Amino acid sequence: QVHLVESGGGSVQTGGSLRLSCATSGYIDSRYCLGWFRQAPGKEREGVAYIETYFGSTIYADSVKGRFTISKDNANNTHYLQMNSLKPEDTAMYYCAARASLLCPSFRQYEYNYWGQGTQVTVSS
Repeated sequence: QVHLVESGGGSVQTGGSLRLSCATSGYIDSRYCLGWFRQAPGKEREGVAYIETYFGSTIYADSVKGRFTISKDNANNTHYLQMNSLKPEDTAMYYCAARASLLCPSFRQYEYNYWGQGTQVTVSS
């Protein structure tokens, strides 16, 4: 069984930065797809970024491209979402997710097997 735990959320002003962490327990290796999603109040959950760790490839939603970076630390089984130049519209609950596959199913949420509980990010203007 795989468990994901997010941390690193908080409140920042516009233009600020945060780094979210997703610690995994259980067996996760390079054959896993790891992703980040977010859900703002009154909106559906949407994909933010994912990484296909076996190939080292990353994909970002257009809304965060150039500002967010997803990465993975193999040594401690943690993956990260570095968020720079934050905007009020980035305010949301952020979730990490994982799927046991070499290729990520894009942002099709129902295909991700494991989810964390979420960490809140609030960006004030």
